[in-house]
Amino acid sequence: MSINDLDKTAIGPLDEYCDGYGNPGAQGLGYVSTLKVTAGMVEKTDDLLLDGIVAYDRAEADGAYIGQINMMTASSFCGIAGQVWGYDLAVADEIQSGEHKPLFTEKQYDGTPLPVYDAQPLLNAAQALFGTEDARRFPLAPGAHVICANKGITVSRPANGTPDPSQDQAYGVWSYIALSIAKDRKKAACLFIEDAGQWNKNDNEQDLVAFLDNHRKSVVWSIMACGKDQDVVYDRTYISYAHVIIPPGYIGTAITVGPYIVLAKKAVPNGQFSELNNMNLTQWEQAMGL
Repeated sequence: MSINDLDKTAIGPLDEYCDGYGNPGAQGLGYVSTLKVTAGMVEKTDDLLLDGIVAYDRAEADGAYIGQINMMTASSFCGIAGQVWGYDLAVADEIQSGEHKPLFTEKQYDGTPLPVYDAQPLLNAAQALFGTEDARRFPLAPGAHVICANKGITVSRPANGTPDPSQDQAYGVWSYIALSIAKDRKKAACLFIEDAGQWNKNDNEQDLVAFLDNHRKSVVWSIMACGKDQDVVYDRTYISYAHVIIPPGYIGTAITVGPYIVLAKKAVPNGQFSELNNMNLTQWEQAMGL
Protein backbone atom coordinates (compact mmCIF):
# COMPACT_ATOMS: atom_id res chain seq x y z
CA MET A 1 0.00 0.00 0.00
CA SER A 2 1.33 3.43 -0.92
CA ILE A 3 0.80 6.57 1.12
CA ASN A 4 -1.66 7.76 -1.53
CA ASP A 5 -3.81 4.66 -0.89
CA LEU A 6 -3.80 5.00 2.90
CA ASP A 7 -7.31 5.11 4.35
CA LYS A 8 -7.15 7.79 7.06
CA THR A 9 -10.72 7.17 8.16
CA ALA A 10 -10.83 7.05 11.97
CA ILE A 11 -14.32 6.15 13.17
CA GLY A 12 -14.71 4.17 16.37
CA PRO A 13 -17.29 1.49 17.16
CA LEU A 14 -19.35 3.60 19.61
CA ASP A 15 -22.10 6.03 18.74
CA GLU A 16 -21.66 8.63 21.48
CA TYR A 17 -18.06 8.11 22.56
CA CYS A 18 -14.67 8.54 20.98
CA ASP A 19 -12.19 5.71 21.60
CA GLY A 20 -8.46 5.19 21.73
CA TYR A 21 -6.55 4.45 18.53
CA GLY A 22 -5.72 0.79 17.93
CA ASN A 23 -8.67 -0.65 19.83
CA PRO A 24 -10.96 -3.24 18.16
CA GLY A 25 -13.87 -2.25 15.95
CA ALA A 26 -12.60 0.95 14.32
CA GLN A 27 -13.26 1.81 10.67
CA GLY A 28 -10.20 2.81 8.65
CA LEU A 29 -6.50 2.85 9.36
CA GLY A 30 -6.30 6.43 10.56
CA TYR A 31 -6.30 8.26 13.85
CA VAL A 32 -7.01 11.78 15.12
CA SER A 33 -4.62 13.80 17.27
CA THR A 34 -6.05 16.22 19.81
CA LEU A 35 -4.35 18.69 22.19
CA LYS A 36 -4.87 19.53 25.86
CA VAL A 37 -2.78 21.39 28.44
CA THR A 38 -3.97 22.30 31.92
CA ALA A 39 -2.90 22.97 35.49
CA GLY A 40 -4.78 22.81 38.77
CA MET A 41 -4.55 22.10 42.47
CA VAL A 42 -6.10 20.25 45.38
CA GLU A 43 -5.87 20.77 49.13
CA LYS A 44 -3.31 18.53 50.84
CA THR A 45 -4.22 15.70 53.14
CA ASP A 46 -1.87 13.41 55.06
CA ASP A 47 -1.28 11.15 52.00
CA LEU A 48 0.68 12.77 49.16
CA LEU A 49 0.28 9.79 46.83
CA LEU A 50 -3.51 9.95 47.03
CA ASP A 51 -3.40 13.73 46.75
CA GLY A 52 -1.44 13.38 43.52
CA ILE A 53 -3.99 10.93 42.11
CA VAL A 54 -6.87 13.29 42.86
CA ALA A 55 -4.99 16.27 41.44
CA TYR A 56 -4.15 14.44 38.20
CA ASP A 57 -7.71 13.18 37.73
CA ARG A 58 -8.99 16.68 38.38
CA ALA A 59 -6.65 18.00 35.67
CA GLU A 60 -7.94 15.40 33.21
CA ALA A 61 -11.49 16.58 33.88
CA ASP A 62 -10.67 20.29 33.63
CA GLY A 63 -11.32 21.98 30.29
CA ALA A 64 -11.53 19.49 27.42
CA TYR A 65 -12.90 16.44 29.21
CA ILE A 66 -10.65 13.37 28.99
CA GLY A 67 -11.55 11.89 32.38
CA GLN A 68 -11.93 8.23 33.32
CA ILE A 69 -9.47 6.91 30.74
CA ASN A 70 -6.59 4.49 31.00
CA MET A 71 -3.86 6.74 29.65
CA MET A 72 -0.92 4.98 27.99
CA THR A 73 2.17 6.97 27.15
CA ALA A 74 3.59 6.94 23.64
CA SER A 75 6.36 8.81 21.90
CA SER A 76 5.13 12.01 20.42
CA PHE A 77 4.37 11.99 16.71
CA CYS A 78 1.31 12.40 14.50
CA GLY A 79 2.35 10.28 11.55
CA ILE A 80 1.27 9.57 8.01
CA ALA A 81 -1.99 7.92 9.12
CA GLY A 82 -2.86 10.73 11.52
CA GLN A 83 -4.75 13.99 11.20
CA VAL A 84 -5.06 16.84 13.68
CA TRP A 85 -8.46 17.87 15.00
CA GLY A 86 -8.82 21.60 14.47
CA TYR A 87 -6.13 21.72 11.78
CA ASP A 88 -6.87 18.96 9.23
CA LEU A 89 -10.37 18.09 10.43
CA ALA A 90 -13.02 20.61 11.54
CA VAL A 91 -10.45 23.36 11.03
CA ALA A 92 -10.43 26.10 13.65
CA ASP A 93 -12.11 29.12 12.08
CA GLU A 94 -9.22 31.52 12.73
CA ILE A 95 -6.73 29.07 11.24
CA GLN A 96 -8.87 28.53 8.15
CA SER A 97 -9.41 32.27 7.63
CA GLY A 98 -5.75 33.16 8.02
CA GLU A 99 -6.57 35.59 10.83
CA HIS A 100 -4.38 33.63 13.24
CA LYS A 101 -0.97 35.35 13.18
CA PRO A 102 2.38 34.02 14.44
CA LEU A 103 3.71 34.95 17.85
CA PHE A 104 7.25 34.93 16.43
CA THR A 105 9.34 33.19 13.79
CA GLU A 106 12.54 31.15 14.13
CA LYS A 107 14.97 29.82 11.52
CA GLN A 108 15.33 26.06 11.02
CA TYR A 109 18.56 24.18 10.29
CA ASP A 110 18.13 24.57 6.52
CA GLY A 111 17.30 28.27 6.76
CA THR A 112 13.56 27.74 6.35
CA PRO A 113 11.48 30.04 8.59
CA LEU A 114 9.36 28.39 11.27
CA PRO A 115 6.37 30.54 12.25
CA VAL A 116 5.22 29.84 15.81
CA TYR A 117 1.53 30.25 16.66
CA ASP A 118 -0.53 30.15 19.83
CA ALA A 119 -2.09 26.67 20.05
CA GLN A 120 -5.28 27.97 21.69
CA PRO A 121 -7.44 27.36 18.57
CA LEU A 122 -6.42 23.68 18.63
CA LEU A 123 -7.07 23.45 22.37
CA ASN A 124 -10.49 25.02 21.82
CA ALA A 125 -11.18 22.53 19.04
CA ALA A 126 -10.47 19.59 21.34
CA GLN A 127 -12.85 21.03 23.92
CA ALA A 128 -15.47 21.49 21.22
CA LEU A 129 -15.16 17.78 20.37
CA PHE A 130 -15.01 16.25 23.85
CA GLY A 131 -17.00 18.87 25.71
CA THR A 132 -16.37 19.70 29.36
CA GLU A 133 -16.99 17.74 32.54
CA ASP A 134 -20.43 19.27 33.04
CA ALA A 135 -21.33 19.62 29.33
CA ARG A 136 -19.99 16.53 27.57
CA ARG A 137 -20.26 16.11 23.81
CA PHE A 138 -18.28 13.18 22.40
CA PRO A 139 -15.90 12.29 25.23
CA LEU A 140 -13.63 9.30 25.31
CA ALA A 141 -15.43 6.19 26.45
CA PRO A 142 -15.25 5.64 30.21
CA GLY A 143 -12.41 3.21 30.88
CA ALA A 144 -11.08 3.44 27.32
CA HIS A 145 -7.43 2.56 26.76
CA VAL A 146 -6.00 5.63 25.07
CA ILE A 147 -2.48 6.12 23.77
CA CYS A 148 -1.36 9.68 24.51
CA ALA A 149 1.65 11.89 24.09
CA ASN A 150 1.85 13.19 27.64
CA LYS A 151 3.90 14.57 30.48
CA GLY A 152 2.98 15.91 33.88
CA ILE A 153 4.30 17.12 37.19
CA THR A 154 2.83 17.16 40.69
CA VAL A 155 4.39 19.12 43.57
CA SER A 156 3.26 20.42 46.94
CA ARG A 157 3.56 23.64 48.86
CA PRO A 158 3.80 23.35 52.64
CA ALA A 159 1.29 25.03 54.91
CA ASN A 160 3.93 27.51 56.08
CA GLY A 161 4.21 28.75 52.49
CA THR A 162 7.97 28.28 52.02
CA PRO A 163 8.76 25.38 49.65
CA ASP A 164 11.81 23.13 49.82
CA PRO A 165 12.63 22.24 46.16
CA SER A 166 14.59 19.17 47.27
CA GLN A 167 11.29 17.65 48.46
CA ASP A 168 9.19 18.18 45.33
CA GLN A 169 7.84 21.43 46.73
CA ALA A 170 7.37 24.65 44.80
CA TYR A 171 5.41 27.89 44.50
CA GLY A 172 3.88 26.81 41.21
CA VAL A 173 3.74 24.31 38.35
CA TRP A 174 3.56 24.69 34.59
CA SER A 175 3.28 22.64 31.40
CA TYR A 176 3.56 23.19 27.65
CA ILE A 177 2.21 21.45 24.62
CA ALA A 178 3.61 22.11 21.15
CA LEU A 179 2.78 20.59 17.78
CA SER A 180 4.91 21.15 14.69
CA ILE A 181 3.33 20.39 11.32
CA ALA A 182 5.75 18.66 8.93
CA LYS A 183 6.21 20.40 5.59
CA ASP A 184 6.06 17.08 3.70
CA ARG A 185 3.50 14.97 5.52
CA LYS A 186 3.82 12.07 3.09
CA LYS A 187 7.39 11.49 4.24
CA ALA A 188 7.56 12.89 7.77
CA ALA A 189 5.55 12.94 10.98
CA CYS A 190 4.27 15.99 12.80
CA LEU A 191 6.06 16.38 16.12
CA PHE A 192 4.61 16.80 19.60
CA ILE A 193 6.81 18.32 22.29
CA GLU A 194 5.61 18.31 25.90
CA ASP A 195 7.34 20.03 28.78
CA ALA A 196 6.46 20.45 32.44
CA GLY A 197 8.20 21.84 35.49
CA GLN A 198 7.98 23.58 38.83
CA TRP A 199 8.34 27.25 39.72
CA ASN A 200 10.60 27.77 42.71
CA LYS A 201 11.33 31.50 42.80
CA ASN A 202 8.31 33.20 44.39
CA ASP A 203 4.51 33.30 44.42
CA ASN A 204 4.26 36.20 41.97
CA GLU A 205 2.19 35.01 39.02
CA GLN A 206 3.47 37.79 36.76
CA ASP A 207 7.04 36.54 37.23
CA LEU A 208 5.96 33.00 36.38
CA VAL A 209 4.15 34.16 33.24
CA ALA A 210 7.21 36.17 32.14
CA PHE A 211 9.35 33.06 32.56
CA LEU A 212 6.89 30.95 30.57
CA ASP A 213 6.67 33.47 27.73
CA ASN A 214 10.45 33.41 27.46
CA HIS A 215 10.72 29.62 27.86
CA ARG A 216 8.60 29.15 24.72
CA LYS A 217 11.74 29.79 22.69
CA SER A 218 13.54 26.95 24.48
CA VAL A 219 10.68 24.60 23.61
CA VAL A 220 10.81 25.73 19.98
CA TRP A 221 14.60 25.26 19.97
CA SER A 222 14.06 21.61 20.94
CA ILE A 223 11.62 21.22 18.05
CA MET A 224 14.14 22.55 15.55
CA ALA A 225 16.90 20.38 17.06
CA CYS A 226 14.73 17.28 16.65
CA GLY A 227 13.96 18.33 13.08
CA LYS A 228 17.66 18.68 12.30
CA ASP A 229 18.43 15.27 13.82
CA GLN A 230 15.72 13.62 11.69
CA ASP A 231 16.23 15.79 8.58
CA VAL A 232 12.66 17.08 8.87
CA VAL A 233 11.52 20.61 8.04
CA TYR A 234 8.35 21.96 9.63
CA ASP A 235 5.76 24.24 8.10
CA ARG A 236 4.61 25.77 11.40
CA THR A 237 4.45 25.19 15.14
CA TYR A 238 1.58 25.62 17.59
CA ILE A 239 2.44 26.10 21.27
CA SER A 240 0.59 26.90 24.51
CA TYR A 241 1.20 26.56 28.23
CA ALA A 242 -0.77 26.23 31.45
CA HIS A 243 0.30 27.19 34.95
CA VAL A 244 -0.89 27.67 38.50
CA ILE A 245 0.51 29.34 41.62
CA ILE A 246 0.02 26.89 44.50
CA PRO A 247 -1.44 28.29 47.73
CA PRO A 248 0.14 27.13 51.01
CA GLY A 249 -1.14 23.71 51.99
CA TYR A 250 -2.06 22.63 48.45
CA ILE A 251 -0.84 20.21 45.77
CA GLY A 252 -0.32 21.56 42.24
CA THR A 253 -0.48 19.50 39.04
CA ALA A 254 0.26 20.47 35.44
CA ILE A 255 -0.31 18.07 32.55
CA THR A 256 0.10 18.16 28.80
CA VAL A 257 -1.72 15.53 26.76
CA GLY A 258 -2.13 14.63 23.09
CA PRO A 259 -4.62 11.73 22.86
CA TYR A 260 -4.56 9.58 19.71
CA ILE A 261 -8.19 8.71 19.07
CA VAL A 262 -10.90 7.53 16.71
CA LEU A 263 -14.13 9.50 16.56
CA ALA A 264 -17.57 8.63 17.85
CA LYS A 265 -19.85 7.59 15.01
CA LYS A 266 -22.24 10.46 15.70
CA ALA A 267 -19.36 12.97 15.55
CA VAL A 268 -18.90 12.22 11.84
CA PRO A 269 -21.34 14.14 9.60
CA ASN A 270 -23.48 11.74 7.57
CA GLY A 271 -21.01 8.99 8.46
CA GLN A 272 -18.63 10.42 5.84
CA PHE A 273 -15.25 10.97 7.47
CA SER A 274 -13.85 12.90 4.49
CA GLU A 275 -16.48 15.62 5.02
CA LEU A 276 -14.51 16.71 8.08
CA ASN A 277 -11.63 17.78 5.83
CA ASN A 278 -13.91 20.30 4.16
CA MET A 279 -15.44 21.83 7.30
CA ASN A 280 -14.38 24.45 9.75
CA LEU A 281 -15.14 23.97 13.42
CA THR A 282 -18.24 26.18 13.37
CA GLN A 283 -19.65 24.24 10.42
CA TRP A 284 -19.01 20.95 12.24
CA GLU A 285 -20.77 22.21 15.37
CA GLN A 286 -23.73 23.30 13.24
CA ALA A 287 -23.84 19.91 11.52
CA MET A 288 -23.87 18.28 14.95
CA GLY A 289 -26.69 20.57 16.15
CA LEU A 290 -24.45 21.93 18.93
